[in-house]
Amino acid sequence: MLFCVDFNEASRAGKLEKQILEYNNPKILIDHHPYPTSFCDFIISETHYSSTAELIFDVVCKIGMRKHISKNAAEALYTGILTDTGSFNHNTSDPNTFKVVSELMKFGIDTQKIQSGVYHNFSASRMKLLGYCLSQKMVVYPELRTAMISITKKELEDFDFKTGDTEGFVNFPLSINDIVFSAIFIEKEGIVKASFRSKGNFPVNHFSRDHFNGGGHLNAAGGDTKLSIEKAVEKFTQLLPDYKRQLLETIIK
Repeated sequence: MLFCVDFNEASRAGKLEKQILEYNNPKILIDHHPYPTSFCDFIISETHYSSTAELIFDVVCKIGMRKHISKNAAEALYTGILTDTGSFNHNTSDPNTFKVVSELMKFGIDTQKIQSGVYHNFSASRMKLLGYCLSQKMVVYPELRTAMISITKKELEDFDFKTGDTEGFVNFPLSINDIVFSAIFIEKEGIVKASFRSKGNFPVNHFSRDHFNGGGHLNAAGGDTKLSIEKAVEKFTQLLPDYKRQLLETIIK
């Protein structure tokens, strides 16, 4: 039996897409992203959940297998909720999220240790890369309430990049007054990865799906393109005027 977790279309699995589609035994999808595709035999899709981790806890409890949750499993599920909510800064309007967190804490997990391990465990190189991106690579379009960062493969190498070093960079421009849309483009081997964040009701999942082979949530999405980093940035800047009215009308809560 194959469980597909925290993605809702096979293409999001990259190189594993072919193996997933050709897998002949039962496939079960457990996910919280909107617009799931029917590549699995059974689909548990609940978009109002803060995270797939929260959903998994409820599924496990509903089928009577709570007794099999260990402390290690509780730590992993808590970490999934913590990271998907941005340390409880978004996707937390449902009281069930905090109910599940309180249940996970009963397993004796150390929430402060997890918080420190996730958010206070960076290298000096990562901090220097962040400073460089904010000071040298961030472009702000105030008339479109948008900010964008782009990073080349060479720039990553110059800062001794390790996997995960750019995690969260896309969120920083949203701290700028009146910015509602933030994007980051990162050049990898043969592909450019894109991440999008927004405030209010500007749908970055639709933007990503329509233009960068991606998808995700209303305010947090990702995608990619085989264009060069220069062409990807050019495409993004050329698209922005088409969304000017929507961006200007976005209400920040």
